[in-house]
Amino acid sequence: PVGKVLSDAGYKFDPKAYIPAVVGYYTAPSGQMLSFPLNSSTTVLNYNKDLFKKAGLDPNKPPQTWPELALAAAKLKASGHACPFTTSWQSWTQLESFSTWHNTLFATQNNGFGGPSARLVFNSPLHVRHIENLANMAQQGLFHYRGRGNKPDAAFYSGECAMATASSSTYATIKKNAKFDFGIATLPYYPDVPGTPQNTVIGGASLWVMSGKKPAEYKGVAAFFNFLTDPAIQAKSHQMTGYLPITLASFELTEKSGFYKQNPGTDTAVNQMIRKTTDKSRGIRLGNMLQIRAIVDEELEEVWGGKKSVKDALDAAVKRGNEQLERFEKANKG
Repeated sequence: PVGKVLSDAGYKFDPKAYIPAVVGYYTAPSGQMLSFPLNSSTTVLNYNKDLFKKAGLDPNKPPQTWPELALAAAKLKASGHACPFTTSWQSWTQLESFSTWHNTLFATQNNGFGGPSARLVFNSPLHVRHIENLANMAQQGLFHYRGRGNKPDAAFYSGECAMATASSSTYATIKKNAKFDFGIATLPYYPDVPGTPQNTVIGGASLWVMSGKKPAEYKGVAAFFNFLTDPAIQAKSHQMTGYLPITLASFELTEKSGFYKQNPGTDTAVNQMIRKTTDKSRGIRLGNMLQIRAIVDEELEEVWGGKKSVKDALDAAVKRGNEQLERFEKANKG
């Protein structure tokens, strides 16, 4: 565990110094922080301010709810824009983060944190309602599917699509490539769902320390982790990339520097994550997650192509995904 590596080397380790939704994801039920969060991101809504102006929309008032996003998309289409809205990482943004943002389970056992017997439940009435809304937007030409993974990101920073739900880490690429003024807003939500918005789910990667190494090597690893925790280092990385500052001190340092005022919207991802998490919103920890996401991609593509109803597609994704979870559970028993 990371805390032990740091403490054994004489460094102070305080889990409370980290953003709760970040540290919670990498922490065991015992309270031990298992791995070191390196590049943590979350889901945001990027939007093209220039196209908003052209459509008669207020560039400083992005849609906060899904109904508002649909209305904005309709105005963008009416102004002549061919691709009002798209999304990258559709399972992560439209089902996983969507669930935690609405304080709704993606899977049982508190999204897998309660044990390997977790099973998927993202075919609930709320999930079906949301995907049906997106499917209706797709039929009206308001939502355009641009492929799996981060492939759709290019459709936003090229100016092809006016709005896109994506990772906060797209900030650096958009800033480098976009030839237009852009904004960053929170992930939209349904205002009639109790307890919404809660917090979005984490993305990115973490560093794990393997056992069986020499004491001197662990001292080196601890020194590196201590360097990465430095508020100035964290703040610089956050400001350059759009990844989250993993500690509250680096967030506060960035705020005091005036970075957020000079670059409006860059604090969006942090503000979505610093809320106190619940058992339903702490994160998602499931086996065979890559396979589950591939299944979700396949089933949602059937919906966008008009080949399957939303309920049938989500039911199939849950059934096929649960088969993956059953395999994982059996393979890891004992």
